[in-house]
Amino acid sequence: MHNLTELTGNAASHTSLSVIIKVCVVIPFFCIFLCCIVVMLRIFATNRHFLDSCRYILFAYMLINDTLQLLSSVILFLLVMCLVTFPTVYCVPLLLLSTSTFMNTTLILATMSLERYVAIIYPLQRPAAWRSDRIWIIILSIWFLSFIFPMIEYSIGERDPAVDILSTPVLCKPIYINSSPIQAFFRAAVNNLFFAVVSVVILFTYIQILLKTRKMRQDKVSASKAKHTVLLHGFQLLLCMLAFTLPITESIMAPHISWPPEDIAFFNYFCFILIPRFLSPLIYGFRDQTLRDCFGKTFLCCSNKANPV
Repeated sequence: MHNLTELTGNAASHTSLSVIIKVCVVIPFFCIFLCCIVVMLRIFATNRHFLDSCRYILFAYMLINDTLQLLSSVILFLLVMCLVTFPTVYCVPLLLLSTSTFMNTTLILATMSLERYVAIIYPLQRPAAWRSDRIWIIILSIWFLSFIFPMIEYSIGERDPAVDILSTPVLCKPIYINSSPIQAFFRAAVNNLFFAVVSVVILFTYIQILLKTRKMRQDKVSASKAKHTVLLHGFQLLLCMLAFTLPITESIMAPHISWPPEDIAFFNYFCFILIPRFLSPLIYGFRDQTLRDCFGKTFLCCSNKANPV
């Protein structure tokens, strides 16, 4: 009996230590990401000329969306790690925000690729929707598409009569909220459709810009930059698609690694969700020469304030 109590205590101690380590890894990582995003958004707010370009408006929108996605993801992670349970009615909005912002990223990448296509193909007479004062129409359309499909997914599920959405506490994980086969099928179909459409859009815009570049005798520099930008969007899409490898990597790792299932899930969450979301906007932001210059001025200004002569 004493040995059983000691083993139970050791297991509980190991679990608590594991949770503390995971939290201490995720929180600083998220704070660094948040600081970088805040600096970028401050640059956009203090340099009004960025708001005259659809490309920078869409990039700022992507920064806000990725921040919301990571924030909701980290909150859900902390709730699960701490085994916090609460009624479904409070859990669904968090899951809805996390899912819709995840889908939103793919649509933003497609929109940014189309914006580069429009800028190269129609340099003098842009369609009205692609002007900086009308781009909000496209942004609202993206939000609508991103929210409507997760809402349909949550509404078509079979409800357990024993679970009261207003009072029964549950662990806020998709497996407990969207557990019916019809929801799993709908989610897989929508995800595949989204990524297929976005992949086709990025491939189409890249080929069209490539063909246009060969015909152009002047301004080849901007066309070449647009081509590389579309390629970068393709790379960002690949980073997003890493999230769909989670079931595969978990099934591959489980037989070969003597880790608990929750440790394998955390490793995959950190490598295939957090890191890609962290890298994607930063790669795009630091690649842009104008943004890099503004970053340098911002950090130089902060350094001078911190170390006055």
